[in-house]
Amino acid sequence: MKLDRIVVAVDGSENSVAAVTWAAGLASMTGAEVIAVHALGLLERMDDGLQPSEPNRDEIQRRFETEWCAPLDGVQSRRLLLDGSAVPVVLALADEEDADLIVLGSRGLGGHPELLLGSTSTQVAQHSHRPVTIVPTV
Repeated sequence: MKLDRIVVAVDGSENSVAAVTWAAGLASMTGAEVIAVHALGLLERMDDGLQPSEPNRDEIQRRFETEWCAPLDGVQSRRLLLDGSAVPVVLALADEEDADLIVLGSRGLGGHPELLLGSTSTQVAQHSHRPVTIVPTV
């Protein structure tokens, strides 16, 4: 199986950084391109709690491109900030890019620590027609 494109979901959580790191490692071994995506919803978790996304868009994009995606430095990659809910954004992007693999962290920034998998990773795995790798909790 040839691996050309990997879509990785990024939300700024420790687990998503682990997923980005894992995807970058795989890309460096295979020569694949990594397409990192952050789905910008109505609210974003900022340092001081949930905040409206739009007034913070520039700061979120800066963090996404520099901090959250730092493990992608040195591998072929693109970083996309797209509006919408995470699950449909990730699935649609994977289809548009004809991704060979989707990578997500097992838990994101959601507020349900009792769940083994986050709702985004669970839904993407259940609804994707493409292979999905869920990187375990760090």
